[in-house]
Amino acid sequence: MSTVSEIAAATPSDIEQHYSRRLTFETDCWDVHEAMRTGNFDFVLLDVRGPKLYETSHVPGAINLPHGKMTVTKMSEWDPETLFVVYCAGPHCNGTDRAAVRLGRLGRKVKVMIGGMTGWADEGFSFAEGSEPGSVK
Repeated sequence: MSTVSEIAAATPSDIEQHYSRRLTFETDCWDVHEAMRTGNFDFVLLDVRGPKLYETSHVPGAINLPHGKMTVTKMSEWDPETLFVVYCAGPHCNGTDRAAVRLGRLGRKVKVMIGGMTGWADEGFSFAEGSEPGSVK
């Protein structure tokens, strides 16, 4: 018996439940890009890195809002039912987790864009620059 099969695999229904639940917490770069490309942009995309990194390069259409700046007052700029999608530098960064915790504590809906900037680059998607959501560079 291999170390792969030494521990039995989950049942098909447990697999379905696990991955369905996981998708309630996460999205990926492709899905975000496709939603934006097709105009089905029904979420607010937040870049949770610092302003200098954001100005250098960010996902087009993303708003810069580091998790430490997420306050009741700031978040009141959006409808309470708004879905936020957060990203940071990439899989090596826990900024998205911190942002998700902060938004959850503020009673907000949030998904993490897995891969962050690294994933976006890996997909070959364009970036924007500057202090505003900006145009593609």
